[in-house]
Amino acid sequence: MLKIIDKDKIEAEVGALGQRAAALFDLPQEKSVRDIIRNVRNKKDKALIEYTKKFDKVGLEIDEIKINEAEIKEAYNKVNSACLDAIKEAIRSIGAFHERQKISPLRVQVQGKFLGLRSLALEKVGIYIPGGRAAYPSSVLMNVIPAQIAGVPQIVLVSPPPIAPAVLVAASELGIKDIYQVGGAQAIAALAFGTETIPSVDKIVGPGNIYVMLAKKLLFGVVGIDSLAGPSDILVIADETANLDYVALDLISQAEHDPNASAILITTSEQFAQKVNNRIKDIVNNFERKKIIEASFKNNGKIFCVNSLDGAVELANLVAPEHLEIMVADPQEILDKVRNAGAIFIGPYSPVALGDYMAGPNHTLPTAGTARFSSPLTVYDFLKHQSIIGYSKDALRNDRDSAVTLAEVEGMDAHAKAFEARFDS
Repeated sequence: MLKIIDKDKIEAEVGALGQRAAALFDLPQEKSVRDIIRNVRNKKDKALIEYTKKFDKVGLEIDEIKINEAEIKEAYNKVNSACLDAIKEAIRSIGAFHERQKISPLRVQVQGKFLGLRSLALEKVGIYIPGGRAAYPSSVLMNVIPAQIAGVPQIVLVSPPPIAPAVLVAASELGIKDIYQVGGAQAIAALAFGTETIPSVDKIVGPGNIYVMLAKKLLFGVVGIDSLAGPSDILVIADETANLDYVALDLISQAEHDPNASAILITTSEQFAQKVNNRIKDIVNNFERKKIIEASFKNNGKIFCVNSLDGAVELANLVAPEHLEIMVADPQEILDKVRNAGAIFIGPYSPVALGDYMAGPNHTLPTAGTARFSSPLTVYDFLKHQSIIGYSKDALRNDRDSAVTLAEVEGMDAHAKAFEARFDS
C-alpha cells in the first residue's frame, strides 16, 4: 500500500520528487534509441518492418503499414454501440471546450507604425497513440481535436500494432485518414524524417513509453514536440471530511496506468491516512490491473501527514503534480494558493478519471514535476506565431537615433548604416 512518510523525512521525500524530471536525462536506453533513429533515417520503411517484427512481434508488409478502409470498417464491427456513443459524446464535450481557445490576431497602429502578431496553423502534425497495456481512444480525441480546431490541414496518426478497434473508430469519427500501425522510437523517427510510406511532420504530440519519450527528446529541433511525458501522477489533498472511498479509488485509478505511476495523498489527519491505506488494501483485489496498481503503490505511493491545509498546498506546489484533487470541506479556501499543477479537480464529484475522458479540458498534461513551467495541451500548441512590423518614414525617423545608438553599443555598424541609409540625400 502507500507508504506513510514520517514527518521528519517529508522534506527529503518531497525534494526527491522535485527532481523526477532530472532522471529522464541520463537513461541507459538512450543509446539504443539513437541507433533506432539512425536506422529509420537510413533504411526508412525497411527499418520499420524490422522493428515491428522485433518489438511488437507482428509481421507486416510495407503496403500494410497504412491502415486501409476495410480495416476501419472491421473496427466498427468490433465496438459496441455504447462505446461509439461515448466517443461521440466525448468529441462534443472536448470540442466545445477547445473551440473557446481560438485567438484573434493582434494589430497595433500608432504614429505611423503598423505592428502585429498573427497565428498560423502548423501544416503537418504527427500524433502518437500508445498501445500495449490498454486501448486509448481518449488520447486520440484529446490530441486530434485541438489540432483540428487550430486548423492543421494534415494530421498523421501512428500507434503500435495491432491498433485497438476503439482507437481506429475514434480516429475515423474525427475524419483521420492517415493512420499507420507502427510504434515506439521507430514511429517517432519516421514522423521526424519521413519514410516511403509515412510523411514527415512539423510537430509530434502524444504520450508513450520511455523509448518514445527519449526519441522525442533526441529529435527535438528536427521536429517540434509537445512535451517529454513521463508516467501518470496524482496528488490528493484531503482532510477528515473527505469521502474515504472516493480518495482510495481515485488514487487507484491513476496507479493502474503504469507500475511507475505516482500516487500521493497529503492529509491533515493521521487517522484518515491509515483508513485510506486500509481501504485500498480491502479493495485492490477487485481490479483487473491489480499487479500494476500494487507495483505503482510500492514504487511511488506515498502519504504525507501535515498540520494544516496551508502546509498541504505548500507541499503540493513543490511536487507540482500532473493531477491535483482537492477533497476538503472548503476547496475554494486553498484553490487560489495552488500554483503548480497540470489540472485541478475540485470537490467530491470531480474525479481525475472524468478529466481523462469527458470533462473537456485536455488530459495531455505536464508530468514529473514539470507543471512548474508547463501547461496542458491546447489549441495553441498547434499554432505558430509571426510578428509583423511596418513603419512609415516619419515613424522610422522618430526611432532612428535610439536604434543607431543601440547598434553602436553592440558594435553592429551595418545595423546602424541600415537605419541611416534611409535618410541619406
